[in-house]
Amino acid sequence: MRTISTVAFIGLGVMGYPMAGHLARQGLTTRVYNRTASKAETWVNEHGGSAHPTPQEAAKGADLVLICVGNDDDVREVTTGSEGVLHSMESGSVLVDHTTASADLALELDAACRQQEVGFIDAPVSGGQQGAENGALTIMCGGDKAHFEHVYPVLDLYARAVSLMGTASSGQLTKMVNQICIAGLVQGLAEGLHFAEQAGLDQQQVIDVIAKGAAGSWQMENRHKTMIADEYAHGFAVNWMRKDLDICLTQARRLDATLPVTALVDQFYADVQRIGGGRWDTSSLLKRLRNAD
Repeated sequence: MRTISTVAFIGLGVMGYPMAGHLARQGLTTRVYNRTASKAETWVNEHGGSAHPTPQEAAKGADLVLICVGNDDDVREVTTGSEGVLHSMESGSVLVDHTTASADLALELDAACRQQEVGFIDAPVSGGQQGAENGALTIMCGGDKAHFEHVYPVLDLYARAVSLMGTASSGQLTKMVNQICIAGLVQGLAEGLHFAEQAGLDQQQVIDVIAKGAAGSWQMENRHKTMIADEYAHGFAVNWMRKDLDICLTQARRLDATLPVTALVDQFYADVQRIGGGRWDTSSLLKRLRNAD
């Protein structure tokens, strides 16, 4: 495998933009591509490096290529598409996909990379925009141990935890578990705050008390204030959560795993979309309950 000194980052959304920034600040030569070219130029003006018109051009000469885009189709477009990174990646380089995508896609990319003697790691992340900006993401990886150990020092530049969960697709499967758990937690928090409000309790005081006990969670700590204030123009969008839950539910049917709460919360998010909340944070499940009153 090649010594990593030049990296390419494909996708400069709310997550990718700060993640790529951490790499540049640590002295790695960073080549970027974004579908909206002006955003790539803005990134270069802020961080240095170079912007390129296609993923293929950005990946040329890179020792490590990192991707953070929207969904399976987006990943295919920037990897195996007509101007994808695999058309220019060289033997001994490694491809890391940070997109939350399907396990099938991870296996598909792993096979495509092996044909070109390119390493592959599926590496979805958790921690949201705040985690990306603060370099405190949790990264769940699937792939060969040697490839994982090779890219670990780079991934660690924007993470607080980087773990190899197994062979290719294990990272995506672990991210599914993450989203399944979050769905139930957010709905529980929304119902608890709604109940407190209806009971005439001081919601903030309630949270101050129960957060110190068994009910405490990341969602409670980081989302209760904006939920109480009925503010949702931030965070991880409902549209993206529904995409993720569809991946979870599809995989669950294949595994004969029963996910009744996840399926129900997915429908609750559909209700949020219907009232215009597709871009709201996932904590907007409370908005749905308030609207039902």
